[in-house]
Amino acid sequence: MNIHPLENIILPDNPGIYLFYNSQKELVYVGKATSLRDRVGSYFKGARTPRPIEAMIHEVAEIKWQATDSALEAIILEAEYIKKHLPKYNVDGKDDKSWNYIVISKDEYPRIQTIRQHDLVKEQGTRSKEQYKYMFGPYPGLNTSATMKLLRRLFHFSTCQPDQKRPCLYYEMGECLGVCTREISPRDYRAKVIRPLVTFLHGRKKQLIKQLEISMRKAAKAEDFEEAARLRNQIGSLQRIQDIALLNKSFVTDSTSYDLQATSYRRIEGYDISNLGTTGKVGSMVVFTNGVPDKNQYRKFKIRTVEGQSDVDCLAEVIERRLRHGIPPLVGEGKGGVSTSKEYWPLPDIFLIDGGKPQINRVKQIFTEQGITIPIIGIVKGPERKRNDIFFTEKNRALIAWAAANQKILIAVRDEAHRFAITYQRKTRELK
Repeated sequence: MNIHPLENIILPDNPGIYLFYNSQKELVYVGKATSLRDRVGSYFKGARTPRPIEAMIHEVAEIKWQATDSALEAIILEAEYIKKHLPKYNVDGKDDKSWNYIVISKDEYPRIQTIRQHDLVKEQGTRSKEQYKYMFGPYPGLNTSATMKLLRRLFHFSTCQPDQKRPCLYYEMGECLGVCTREISPRDYRAKVIRPLVTFLHGRKKQLIKQLEISMRKAAKAEDFEEAARLRNQIGSLQRIQDIALLNKSFVTDSTSYDLQATSYRRIEGYDISNLGTTGKVGSMVVFTNGVPDKNQYRKFKIRTVEGQSDVDCLAEVIERRLRHGIPPLVGEGKGGVSTSKEYWPLPDIFLIDGGKPQINRVKQIFTEQGITIPIIGIVKGPERKRNDIFFTEKNRALIAWAAANQKILIAVRDEAHRFAITYQRKTRELK
């Protein structure tokens, strides 16, 4: 936990929580942020929202903060502090009936659900809180749909019933371990799914990753390579949680337009396809870090599988090949064929495609199949090439606002991907 007086305060540009204390050292408010620097700074730059703390900001004598790796972890940490300390300006004047909780049932295969505060009140006398094995929250303004979707991809908890006639859809997608068919026993389900989820929701991600790494090494040693690969993939997903979708409600309702424009996407990867008719098909990947080209991380692709002329299919091949490098290899790579790549390329905060809806929809399809939630932006020249049209795969206010404020960066990435693809195609023709 970091502490700083109010004068010349400089916080990191990371997600996390911030805590406001008064002169009596009392915690009066806790908030979450996608950028601690921008969010806390906005309190002292005239930005205002209708929350009680805004009118009482003069009471704040000291600020503490704790950075997190993702927005989701900031949400979880904020809830832990609210539950434990009941800070004055989080509670006073707040309609806590709109607060959300994540609950885990006592069923044979425990069920994970979200429930509102007012529904908990209604349950008193008929079904008490004792029906739940665990209850996490409150989560003010939580985007429950996006959160549950993300948690399911991280932990593969089941939303189906046991003893179904056929496997559920999530089983087919690799996001259910087989509750529907009882392929996994209740005991193993609690050990492999519920226990890790509970640890995570207590805000102990680092501890969880260490536990999973131990389990992964044991599975590899026992030559259970399928389980080792599952754990490796889960560790990789936890290490690079992509949760921008959570901004829609949870962060936007707790922010100002200042935050939306300041939201940062540090690593952007740009892609383009270049072909000469039905031959000479190549693809490019360029990387911008903090708005600056990082040429050491550029990659080029010679299209191998696409016959004829189809930029969409060529792009799909490039993205699929790129994603094979997106999971850190297991320790002792090459033993048992567990690892999928010899070289790890960090996943970006944004995938930028030189193309429109057909291209970004195809990439979105690949991401859905692989459980990836990273934002995709498409950018193309408009009619008569006098303007740039930008396309998104989802209505994400934070991303759209950021894109509008940083269009020059997006165009620069697109243009660099195009230049790099053309240059590579010319070199391949010279070699023939």
